[in-house]
Amino acid sequence: MQFSESWLRQYVNPDLDSKALGHAMTMAGLEVEEQHAVAPAFTQIVVAQILSAEQHPDADRLRVCKVDVGTGEALQIVCGAPNARAGIKIPCALVGAVLPPSEAGGKPFQIKIGKLRGVESQGMLCSGRELGLGDDHEGILELPLDAPVGKDIRAFLDLDDQIFVIKLTPNKADCLSLLGIAREVSAITGAVLCKPQWTNVSSSIQDKLKVTVEDIDLCGRFAGRVIRGVNPQAKTPEHIVQRLARAGQRSISVLVDLSNYVMLEMGQPTHVFDIDQLNGDLAVRWAKPGESLVLLNGQTVTPVPVDPIGKVLAVGVVADQSGPVALAGVMGGNHCAVTDNTQNIYVEAAFWKPSAIQGRARSFNFSTDAAHRFERGVDPQNTVHCLEYLTALIVEICGGAAGPIDDQVLALPEEKPVSMRLARAVKVIGIPLTNTIVSDVFNRLGFQFKLEANDVYVVTPPSYRFDIEIEEDLIEEVARMYGFENIPDTPPRASLKMSAKAEAKRGVHLLRQRFALQGYQEAVNFGFTDLESEQRLAGATEQDIIAVVNPIANQYGVMRSNLWGGLLANLKSNLNKGAARVRLFEAGRVFKRHAAIEEAAGQVAGFYQPQQVGGLAYGSFVPEQWASINRLVDFFDVKGDLQRALDPLSFTTEVAVHPALHPGRSAQILLHTTKGRAPIGWIGELHPGLQQVYELPQAPVLFELDLEAILNLGLPQPEELSKFPAVQRDLAVVVKQSVSAQSLLDAMAASRQQLVTDVVLFDEFKPKAGSSSMSDDEKSLAFRVTLLSKAETLQEAQIEIVMKSLLGALEKNCAARLR
Repeated sequence: MQFSESWLRQYVNPDLDSKALGHAMTMAGLEVEEQHAVAPAFTQIVVAQILSAEQHPDADRLRVCKVDVGTGEALQIVCGAPNARAGIKIPCALVGAVLPPSEAGGKPFQIKIGKLRGVESQGMLCSGRELGLGDDHEGILELPLDAPVGKDIRAFLDLDDQIFVIKLTPNKADCLSLLGIAREVSAITGAVLCKPQWTNVSSSIQDKLKVTVEDIDLCGRFAGRVIRGVNPQAKTPEHIVQRLARAGQRSISVLVDLSNYVMLEMGQPTHVFDIDQLNGDLAVRWAKPGESLVLLNGQTVTPVPVDPIGKVLAVGVVADQSGPVALAGVMGGNHCAVTDNTQNIYVEAAFWKPSAIQGRARSFNFSTDAAHRFERGVDPQNTVHCLEYLTALIVEICGGAAGPIDDQVLALPEEKPVSMRLARAVKVIGIPLTNTIVSDVFNRLGFQFKLEANDVYVVTPPSYRFDIEIEEDLIEEVARMYGFENIPDTPPRASLKMSAKAEAKRGVHLLRQRFALQGYQEAVNFGFTDLESEQRLAGATEQDIIAVVNPIANQYGVMRSNLWGGLLANLKSNLNKGAARVRLFEAGRVFKRHAAIEEAAGQVAGFYQPQQVGGLAYGSFVPEQWASINRLVDFFDVKGDLQRALDPLSFTTEVAVHPALHPGRSAQILLHTTKGRAPIGWIGELHPGLQQVYELPQAPVLFELDLEAILNLGLPQPEELSKFPAVQRDLAVVVKQSVSAQSLLDAMAASRQQLVTDVVLFDEFKPKAGSSSMSDDEKSLAFRVTLLSKAETLQEAQIEIVMKSLLGALEKNCAARLR
């Protein structure tokens, strides 16, 4: 919200200077983001009048002007502006004047007596850009003919007036107007509030335009009136143009300017239709499929957009008998806009339900001042009041005859009382409040309230406050009005106690360090993702998807159920910037529907929100170097990274299918626990179809793990060291190629040979076609078996018994034979 100090002080004039006023607003929650004068600093520039303007003898584009600056002696100034002519009044920089720099970071420059093409110039005639009043530098700035010659230009144009830019939080919709800001300043400082005054226009014609509100869930109040015989080419009063400019609005035409002026001053957006361009009566309703509308900005829209998860988002329209003529609460249509030829108008002011306006403008990729206000809430009791004000301005400036106001009150929001306990306010704010202090705050804010037993305030907020809904909202108001700077800065006191480190559990920071040591870099992504990624990577149906009600952007429309979407986007970004080898991981929360989850601290009923660790590896398996063969990273490289990162936990992988992973190169990760093997995640190459979707030259290897499962290590179990040497034997067997190595390892582990301490696969052999010793569908796997006894040195007979037992287990369970 931007406005000038002089405009604000018309309604409330506290005994504070500009700096103190800005500080007071900031300390009450109206953060002054920027405060500066209308024009940058400059000196010795006065109102002057051109007495004569003669052609320069040696330059076609220069004129030699005689200028009256109020000193009694005319100055000779050479000027190149095309509009320099006798009789006009302009700003003149005298010799010695210091002008602001022409560009950011430049230096101010001083005016001196100089010569232009041999003719002496005793000053400079200034454009608006040279004074810092805009970008217009095509000609000198022309001032009103009644401007007093010789007067300082800063005083004449009030260029020391301060511009305030307030950074409003979304709940402060009541401060999106000068009246709302003035109301707050009055409550903060105690200064008297002077509301705008005008004389209502009496109806001189009986014309009415019939308006039917078909959907009261869209519009709760609709008021309008006909005005005939207006002059759309009338000039907008200079003080209104100035106030609009200092509020960041450019002057367009008198009717549009007056509508914008009322919106900025009173907070109620209005709209002016050219009634002669309307086809019959109006209807206020939701848009119908197939309808389209050309807006004032030239954009053609179909007012039935689709939100990020594919559901229809209803959009309200004002329609005549031919179709929509305006997007409700957002923007008017182009064909019924007022022009220089407009004579008869229809002026409307309405209360659009905030829920019916929220997100509609953004769905069309633009925003408007009206939508910004309506989606936060506009005072429904002020609708007709503002319509009367706009009518008075139009009739005063543009003339015309006004008809009666057609006011339809249909469904206004209920003013629900909110209770606040004094003891609760004291506890939350941390200051000793009394009933006198709290009652004074509510009175200054204009809240109706009553004090009940046990110091409980029952407050009915005014119609312009849409943000007062719960007890904490009232506590916030008390804190604001009390003054944040008046609340003592008392640090909390508590006894410090060193907590014992959990021996059986490691922290997530240690896990991050483990992944970093394997060459992975941590990424941090939003918990939101786009619908397409969620459907591709999780195979999610519409029932599984968790949609964001009010997404910050279209690509963040749903909650993620895995970490791979963000990591793949990170990978794509790195590849676009020239990276060839990428290792990324992320520890974060994912979101899934789960009907068994009940409401509790830290969890929401019906939603499962586990923390997971995900990652990917792309490119060569090691950085390019002379001592290693340059090959691409594969499944086993990433599995090895996980084994080192998760140590001392052990896991196995089992072939399984995941919608995001390559069907033949993916596996489920099974963690070894005292109760058996528990699935905790996935590992595998990206699916070839998704590789094409993401336009990746090669497939990255992805993994994802349940964080809680891999943080629990359990207590270490000490074992006695043997004094006797270990023995190693190799066992090579032939099995079908469809038999996995893990099944052989499991079979040997199930035989429970106590002397066996370790079994490792160290070789795999597949025969060439036509080999006599093995068939084409067989393979040879060789295992190194380590045996150790804590009581004695092992003898060959003992070793042989164990090896025969292992071979027997393989023959029985895996149809293996000794090679």
